[in-house]
Amino acid sequence: MRSQQTVNGDMNSRMKTMKLSTAVMLGLGFTTASVVAQEPSVASVPDVNSNLLVSSSGSLYFEYDGTQYHEVNLAPRYTLHQMKGNPSGTDVGIEFDFGDSTFAGTLYYGFVPEGDSRHPFPVFFRTPAPIRQGKAAIDIRNRLSGYYDMVGWGKSGRGVIGYRVANDEGDLLYDGRVSFRGTGPFEIGPTLVEGPFVNRVTPNGAVISFETNEEVSAVVVISEREFSDTNPTRYHEIPVSGLAPNTEHEYVVAYADSRAVFSFKTAPNPGTRSAFTFSYSSDSRSGQGGGERDLHGTNFYVMRKIMALNAFKEVAFTQFSGDLINGYLSTIDETDLQYANWKRAVEPYWHYFPVYVTMGNHEALIRVFADSSRRRFLSVDRFPYEAQSAEAVFARNFVSPENGPASEDGAIYDPNPNRIDFPSYEENVFYYTYDNVAMIVLNSDYWYAPSTGAVGITSGNIHGFIMDNQLRWFEETVAQLEQDENVDHVFVTLHTPFFPNGGHVIDDMWYSGDFTQTAFVAGVPLKVGIIQRRDQLLDVAVNRSRKVLAILTGDEHNYNLLELTSETDIYPEDYPFDEIDLSRTMYQVNNGAAGAPYYAQERTPWTPFVSGFTTQNALVFFHVDGSSVEMEVLNPDTLEEVMRRTLR
Repeated sequence: MRSQQTVNGDMNSRMKTMKLSTAVMLGLGFTTASVVAQEPSVASVPDVNSNLLVSSSGSLYFEYDGTQYHEVNLAPRYTLHQMKGNPSGTDVGIEFDFGDSTFAGTLYYGFVPEGDSRHPFPVFFRTPAPIRQGKAAIDIRNRLSGYYDMVGWGKSGRGVIGYRVANDEGDLLYDGRVSFRGTGPFEIGPTLVEGPFVNRVTPNGAVISFETNEEVSAVVVISEREFSDTNPTRYHEIPVSGLAPNTEHEYVVAYADSRAVFSFKTAPNPGTRSAFTFSYSSDSRSGQGGGERDLHGTNFYVMRKIMALNAFKEVAFTQFSGDLINGYLSTIDETDLQYANWKRAVEPYWHYFPVYVTMGNHEALIRVFADSSRRRFLSVDRFPYEAQSAEAVFARNFVSPENGPASEDGAIYDPNPNRIDFPSYEENVFYYTYDNVAMIVLNSDYWYAPSTGAVGITSGNIHGFIMDNQLRWFEETVAQLEQDENVDHVFVTLHTPFFPNGGHVIDDMWYSGDFTQTAFVAGVPLKVGIIQRRDQLLDVAVNRSRKVLAILTGDEHNYNLLELTSETDIYPEDYPFDEIDLSRTMYQVNNGAAGAPYYAQERTPWTPFVSGFTTQNALVFFHVDGSSVEMEVLNPDTLEEVMRRTLR
């Protein structure tokens, strides 16, 4: 058996000989043409990074082996603020100003016929408006009146218009919504810009979240009971409570002079063991094929198909585990734009049942550094962590349970116990229950440093590695659920497969069998490598649990089922550490088939135990009925059955 000192020595040697190239940046979706000089940074240097310094001018740079990598700014192509278009009323309709006189394109628009269906979509008018010199106009009075007035604005003096922004190359950039008042002149009315979304559903309540275009005090009304904001705000998270379990509840969102009516169903009491269905998918970043398959950052087309099928199957909830968007951005506002597009894709259905999400590697929000030639790059999780990290921005965009670990602060490798050094796990690691099912949500891209080959230089976490405090929390949570008599089935979900099969065999929790790969903190590698950490997770899920039924993963853009038994070969040749003995059968369900570009199957030691592999789009349903669980996999585009399997 090789000593850990030898393993770490090999790592350090590899770091010294590693060559950075434009391939690193191209892998992140950047080119040298998009790099411009960075203004001096005022950010403090985190103690957890290594070789990171502040210049005399206040800018940040990494220095390693005589080479300096100075921070650069990858300017956003578009931002959420810009794409909303700052709409304003005119004598005949609405004018949009995109704040850039060089911006040209097309504005598609049409009424949203609220009330005539459960999931009303904009019905786009036959003639779009051109965007010239950054501006566009909608003529409501003359073009959307008469037999085009399907929402009755001529009588009511109010309506909602959905709009889409495309650039001059036809790329779709944003899907928005605006309310108007009047019959001429017109003014912009209070608008539900996003939502409402149903979150954190329990037997007796939920959290209703939404965004308005102006600060208002909003109210959620259920059975004549009112739940309201504490103060006027644009971003609303309103808890509702005291509801009857396992019951459909109508709720009204009232804001300013407007109201919208939806409904959701509370969860059954724990341990009721009623029959229900939930679903799983991941990896919806932009795909190929044109149109809605790439609505700036997300595969809008496939996500709409997935959510419609979820509604048709009447799921209790759906879990989506990572790579919602293209990401790998260095600006918060463009990240927010891509998240806004993803939320719009699922929004018409999220009104009615919860969507639980977690992070993948494409949720990365980073600081980027380049050498003087602009040909070699380094990248790390964006800091300050409490406001600008990928984790912080993700938490701000979504409403998830808050019962996870705090951070990696306090771990044995924490370089400074007197300050917060790591990003938070808040709302990106958590668990939730529904009846007799528990879902444990892990983050396998926490504190992710995308230039993974240079992690020994910068410090940071590699793709797929679960750090110590998260592992400890996982152990404690599984132990807790093992003792919970109301829980029969536990699922664990995270973005990266324990056992990749196509597209990420070179990393995830395998790294082509390179067991030395690990995270670095303050220049020091952790004491366990990626495969050892995988086995520690497996030991908890399999050997210390009777209830964990399956690991739900993504990252690889395909669907497949791995049956993990004591006979499954899971090690590279000449593996120098103890091999785990699995005491029972468990499954890995990989479904990264929500619209991202496909990956074909590759050969691995466990390939003989893989079934159902497909690169078609897929949505996995779990039909739970007391002690039994049946898995059904459907193609949301064609509705064909991909696989059906009884898991328990």
